[in-house]
Order: sequence, then structure tokens, then C-alpha cells
Amino acid sequence: MKDNNFNSLFDELAKISSEIICPYFRNDPVTDDKSHGKIFDPVTEADKQSEFAMRARIKQVFPDHGLYGEEYGIENPDADYVWVLDPIDGTKSFISGSPLWGTLVGLLHKGFPVYGMMNQPFTREIFIGDGKMATWRGPDHNGALYTRSLKTRACADLSKATLMTTSLNLIPEAQRPAYLRVESEVRLTRYGGDCYAYCQLALGGVDLVIEANLKPYDICGLIPVVEGAGGIITNWQGGPAAKGGTIIAAGDARIHAAALELLNG
Repeated sequence: MKDNNFNSLFDELAKISSEIICPYFRNDPVTDDKSHGKIFDPVTEADKQSEFAMRARIKQVFPDHGLYGEEYGIENPDADYVWVLDPIDGTKSFISGSPLWGTLVGLLHKGFPVYGMMNQPFTREIFIGDGKMATWRGPDHNGALYTRSLKTRACADLSKATLMTTSLNLIPEAQRPAYLRVESEVRLTRYGGDCYAYCQLALGGVDLVIEANLKPYDICGLIPVVEGAGGIITNWQGGPAAKGGTIIAAGDARIHAAALELLNG
């Protein structure tokens, strides 16, 4: 990634959000339900406070940029650059004490995701990419932090693939048969993960992530990471993923094509 101002701000936002969120984790955070009686959609003070703080810092550094966050909505959406924020992607995991959550920060330039980050402060991991390259920063087996490049793994056949989705219940009933056609063809399916599933794909641990009913803030921070690691990420029709909706990410273009055929069969 070439722009030092952007790189510096991504690091700042990771630090700001980490310092706010971590004291709440595994500490019985007060939780509200945004769903109003539908599928449980939790939000905590950690979500609200961290997004508020990140937005404030972005406005200080880039006052002419737009903002789109899960908790506080859209400001200046027609700006050339728009920051897309999900302070805790995987809040259900967060309130359950599972570390499969993260802070997502994406940067759009004229609607196209050009930088993205997933920060998991509890495990001290940061996944960051610009669509051309992606890196992981985190601890080694002795706890010392280091950085390495990310690369998806080759997988030519669905019968050898590992698939992840957060929950079958999050895929609308009308789209569930299409998803299940793919699941029936893969070697292994794992549930859970939210944003972490896409990072596992970038690490080369899984081959496919298929989800539905996502919002832009659920995915914009992950697209440059997946693509920077050599993966492909689209909607179920093969189009751009930045607007959310139905999403498929693959580490290898061959199984992306095979899965798309089943999704649309």
C-alpha cells in the first residue's frame, strides 16, 4: 500500500478501536437488540463507542471524506473517498466470549474498495490489504509480533474444498437451496466466523466463504484483503461485492466458477 497517510490512519484506527473494545470483551457487556423482535441483532456500548471514536479521528484527518458505519449511518456519501466502518463484526461471538470477531475498516474510492483492514485486538492480529497485496501482523509461538504476506491456497475441485458460512439461519429461506447445493459438493463445511472466515481464506486455511444478506459495512473492509491475497470475491451473480447482499469469496478462481454455477443452477 503506497499512501502513508492512509497506512498511518489505519494503524491509528486499530489502536483506537482496540483500546475501547477490549475492556468489554468477556466482561458481560450490556447488550441491546436492534432487530425489534426479528432475528436477534445485538449491539453493545463497545460497538457504539468505538465507531464514534473512529469517525471522530477520520474527520480530523480527512474532513472532506465520507463515512458509512453500522451504528451511526452515512455522512457525505458522494465524496470521492468514503470510509466504511463495522466496529465489531461478529457481535454475537463477542457477547458469547468467542474471539471470532473483529473491527472492519474499509476505504472506498469512487465506490471501489481500495484499502481494507480486519483488526482482532484480543488475538493481536491485523489483516490488511489494498487489493494487490495483503499482510497479516500478529504473534508468533513465543508471543513476538511479526508480519507476513497473505496468500490463498490453490484448490481446483469443490470435492476438495473447505467452505465456511457464519450461520445457515442467516441465509434467507429463498436462497438456502442454492447455498446447500454448494455445501453438498464440498469436502468440509465449518460454521461461524463472520469476518474471521474471510481472513482464514486469505491465510490459506479455507477455500470458500458463502453468505447472504450482508451490508456494505460487513464486507468492504474485507474485499481488499481477500483480493490482495490472490482470492476472488463477488456477489452470487459474479458482480461486484461492495454493496453487500449475497457474497461468495474463493481462494481459487476455478472453485469460484464451479460454486457460482451451482448457486445459479
